[in-house]
Amino acid sequence: MQEKILLNIDNPGQLEKLYRSNKPTFKSAFNDLYVQLRENPLAEGWYQRLNYAQEEMFWGTPAERTFVVGAALVAAFIAKLPEIFSIDPEFFYTRNIGFIIFPVLIAFFARKNSISMKTGAGLVALILAGAIFINLLPHKQGLPADTLSLSCIHFPLLLWSMLGFTFAGGKGHSEANWLGFLRYNGELAVMMALLLIAGGLTTALTINLFRLIGLDIQKFYFNYIVICGLSAVPLVATFLTQTQPAIVSKISPLIAKLFAPVALVILLAYLGAMLFSSKNPYQDREFLVLFNVLLVGVMALIFFSIADSGTKNSVQRLVLFLLSAVTIIVNGIALSAVLFRISEWGITPNRAAVLGANVLMLIHLLLVSARLFGALKKKGNLEQVGKSIVLFVPVYAAWAAIVTFLFPFIFGFK
Repeated sequence: MQEKILLNIDNPGQLEKLYRSNKPTFKSAFNDLYVQLRENPLAEGWYQRLNYAQEEMFWGTPAERTFVVGAALVAAFIAKLPEIFSIDPEFFYTRNIGFIIFPVLIAFFARKNSISMKTGAGLVALILAGAIFINLLPHKQGLPADTLSLSCIHFPLLLWSMLGFTFAGGKGHSEANWLGFLRYNGELAVMMALLLIAGGLTTALTINLFRLIGLDIQKFYFNYIVICGLSAVPLVATFLTQTQPAIVSKISPLIAKLFAPVALVILLAYLGAMLFSSKNPYQDREFLVLFNVLLVGVMALIFFSIADSGTKNSVQRLVLFLLSAVTIIVNGIALSAVLFRISEWGITPNRAAVLGANVLMLIHLLLVSARLFGALKKKGNLEQVGKSIVLFVPVYAAWAAIVTFLFPFIFGFK
């Protein structure tokens, strides 16, 4: 980043692009260079801009706060639809959990990035079409519905990709924007965890305080306060990450740096212990499911660590390369287990979906590992690794669309 700043120090437009592509890294690099640039008037202006300290925390404009409150009420209303209209909660939440969370987040970034009316209308149409499709999928009580479960699981991934598109300003597949979106996901997870901890403590304190005076408000509190609060947490956390980036800008890189080596050690120990365990993914279906959940979690950690601006030194690159290499082994075991189960007991919707996902993740991990190895050998840089990460986002979205919309028809709604 420092080299790019030096090359473009007299080009305000290019400096602005560099700043918007990665604000934390730009600020750190610029402050390191400021001693040799302080005679440049443009550099002085940038220094004052980057290091201006607000006297008090900025909580958005009144219009933004009003929008967040209104959108949170909409999310809470959607979450309470089963009670309002006497809908079976199991039917509603399994099919519509994604519609409680993602539409309000998409609306938040659509407003923030001034998405065009045409693009906004297209997003609304896609969300409504998905909602109609999911809720019209047939299911007979007492019969297995693997394709229904798969559609309900994969459709939120489509909504997530739509959120990424809106986060990027509706400008398509931009590497910088999608890496920024991955960083936002990590920061969102951190902020949501903090809010949930605070909410949990508040809930316990409130219920017990009322219990001390002889009032049992637990049922009412959970039915209204907790459900409505949970539906608003992602939106409130998003608002905080956008208006108070300093709150999590230092925490999330620290988490990425700490958890990557911890995950590597745990994964190696887990693979070693599995050799002496009586359970394995080849015979135990539940074990295979948990194995794939582990795989997705570690992949998410790798991608977030790479997207994080702090992943620069050689030790961190080595840890991420080793973690990705071990994850490839985990993926290979999972993939071979799926193939074994297909050869023994035939193809099913679940096995087909997991097989496709494992193949995509294996190819993606191989590509990312190759780029990380190049970065270790100084034959490449982390920007190339970032490109390899965002390259597969539309591929995953396409696979999710296939599982969501085509699998029910391919497998006869079984």
